[in-house]
Amino acid sequence: MSSPVDRAGLPSGSVMARLDRPRTDDRTRLAVIADPHLSTEESGTSKLFEHTEAHVANAVADIADRDVDAMVCAGDITKDGEPWNFDRFDELLADLDVPFYSIPGNHDVPKEGYDHENLSMEEFAERYTPDGQGFPFHVRVGGVDLIGLNTAGTDEWLYDSHAGTVPQEQLEWLEETLPEAETPVVLAHHNLPAMSDQVHDHRDLAEPDMFVPPEMDDPDPFAETLARHDAPLLLTGHLHMPSAALHDGVRELMMPTTCSFPQGYCLVDVGPDGTEVRFVPVTDFEGMTVGHRERSTDSVTARGLTSMAAVRLAQFPLVEE
Repeated sequence: MSSPVDRAGLPSGSVMARLDRPRTDDRTRLAVIADPHLSTEESGTSKLFEHTEAHVANAVADIADRDVDAMVCAGDITKDGEPWNFDRFDELLADLDVPFYSIPGNHDVPKEGYDHENLSMEEFAERYTPDGQGFPFHVRVGGVDLIGLNTAGTDEWLYDSHAGTVPQEQLEWLEETLPEAETPVVLAHHNLPAMSDQVHDHRDLAEPDMFVPPEMDDPDPFAETLARHDAPLLLTGHLHMPSAALHDGVRELMMPTTCSFPQGYCLVDVGPDGTEVRFVPVTDFEGMTVGHRERSTDSVTARGLTSMAAVRLAQFPLVEE
């Protein structure tokens, strides 16, 4: 049987999820990457730093032929917030002819112990938010209201932690913004508890010594705000794998990373019949095999997350409503 083909004649990727919502009369396509961790000077680790430039370049080249309305990143553009890595990322995006928006991840913002000066959050917002409006942001993309939050911190909050949170001022902004949004799609780097619980469950089942990556502090007010306003979809990153969860009625889809196994991005198509999400690899069979080998042998935690990612790939589609 031949592979399904995208509108532009490219292989369309594997269906990760089919959702009843969000829906919109104006068909809208988002290309969503997460956790590129781009590094121009490092190599090794499960993040495959020496391949990150190629992975981003491959993603951008593929996205350019996909007839998308915008390209979006769910955070962790760089290894650790280095200005030169942001500059290289921008060079790789230079020929993209659609808008690009990003939120920061915990590796993009200033953190205690770094031996370099980070790109400031003011500059991050100027480069990657609509018209430099900062965080949180709201922009209409086709028929979708894209809402971007900063859960990762600044040099004033979460400076000493890689955990996440949604500060009170962002919660208050959501209370005002969500009722006005026709078709909200919310973008946050960190995950709701139902997604994080998957890591705890895997540790209990298979990897008792694995470390659970930093989670969201005090997530309930955020989840309750999304549920109260019936936000149909939350897109996150952080854990480097495709996954799906439902937390108190809030649908979360975690986007795969471009840097480590399974190296890829997602096409999110929203239309009158609902939303379809497809996983698109950014490397070939050999590259994917190397990614699996390096991540599964890097550490107990990396091995556990690799196993989780492989199980989820085998279960596609993760949601079919």
